[in-house]
Amino acid sequence: MRLAEAASPALRAREAQFAAVEGARREAAPLLFNNPALSTEGTRRRASAPDGRATEWTVGIAQAIETGGQQARRREAASAALDALRAEVEDARRQARAEAALRFHAVLAAQRRVQIEQRSVELFDSTAQAVARRRAAGEDTRLDANVALIEAERARNAVAVAREHLLDARSDLGSVLQLPPSALPDVVGELPLPAGDAPAYPLEQLQTSALDLPRLRALAGREAAARARLGVERAARYPDVTVGVNVGREGFAGAREQVTSLTVSVPLPLFKRNDAAIGQALSEVGQTEIERTVAVRDAQAQVRRLWSRLESQRERVLRLQRTMASASADNQQLAARSRQAGQIGLLDQLLVNRQALDAERELNDALAEYHATRIELEQAAGWSQEGFK
Repeated sequence: MRLAEAASPALRAREAQFAAVEGARREAAPLLFNNPALSTEGTRRRASAPDGRATEWTVGIAQAIETGGQQARRREAASAALDALRAEVEDARRQARAEAALRFHAVLAAQRRVQIEQRSVELFDSTAQAVARRRAAGEDTRLDANVALIEAERARNAVAVAREHLLDARSDLGSVLQLPPSALPDVVGELPLPAGDAPAYPLEQLQTSALDLPRLRALAGREAAARARLGVERAARYPDVTVGVNVGREGFAGAREQVTSLTVSVPLPLFKRNDAAIGQALSEVGQTEIERTVAVRDAQAQVRRLWSRLESQRERVLRLQRTMASASADNQQLAARSRQAGQIGLLDQLLVNRQALDAERELNDALAEYHATRIELEQAAGWSQEGFK
């Protein structure tokens, strides 16, 4: 899971967006949004008087000042966008961990299936060889030998298919870990059985935890940022005031004057009222609000659905383990002794062996489904994943 987190392209892509959001935050941090404007002017005058030449100059600086409090709202928007991105990064990190856990347990299940099919090959091969010896001694028929041979070949085909599925599962895990195509990961472990008869997770705590999902926090941050941007656009209806100070020297040599002037200019908001930008911001607010509301509802429904499925699968696994798996293993031993005593025929023994192997396959498949649902539930509820917070 740590390897998947470090290698996740989705996580790295989210983290790469920090530069843009941090840039917006730094741009909104200063006191004023607009830069001051520096101006200079030089004038050369000539007159018919004896000393009728003069060089005049003026230097001025002007600053546009927003009057609607737009800069404060930009800071709110930048802060909310940064919080949303952090939550999205956390969500991408959790998704990478969950995907790695899913693929890891899929490999464990595939390895267990190969072991079952390999034992099936050994079992039916030994049966076929025993029948061949009995037929050579005249104790079994050709039909019995053919039936045993077919079962052995079916077992070999099943183990080949299981190995192919294991190869696919290892390749999927390697893709999650971003390993080279030639380096397939090996995993060690067993699929644990559910513990006890009590539910694995309390539903009420899961639903409460789902309300604090990183994805929902990200949507709430996006909505807050959209509302702050709406405030910026609405405040832009108020005209900016531009204040300027000019300093200069005017006049001819004998009557030079130093002139200082203060200018104030205000655009008249008669035609452009920023309606287009306000309408777009309103639409963004509505969309983010709808997305967040739907996501909250879907998160609660997803948790309840996965919890119900997990409980059903838990009961199914425990039932298979307590009854069918143990009874099938017992039947195998009884059938072997009965076959040696001549109390049952070959077909009866093959049926018992097939039932025992099918019971192991069903238990393995049920365990794989249980753990896949468990991981999905942990992801949907924001629950700790395999010891990770």
